[in-house]
Amino acid sequence: MTERVTYYAVSLTAGDGEDPAGLARRRWLAEGGIEDEMFRRDLTWKRDSIITEWKRGEATEELVEISEDEAGALMERFRKKWGGTP
Repeated sequence: MTERVTYYAVSLTAGDGEDPAGLARRRWLAEGGIEDEMFRRDLTWKRDSIITEWKRGEATEELVEISEDEAGALMERFRKKWGGTP
């Protein structure tokens, strides 16, 4: 089995998929298991529970599934906004 990834734009207000405040991803690992992560201001991915919380209806943020290309463009936008290039 190969790894699969689903990306989510994170909005602080419902319906604001046009200007996301963050980026999350869910990775289905090749060896089994799931890992949820957020793209951080230090331009790295770190484990986070936002996707699980959102799926349970417990998150205050709204998540919108986006494509890998859209996620790449959003990461580039955050790199410019937050500075640096890892």
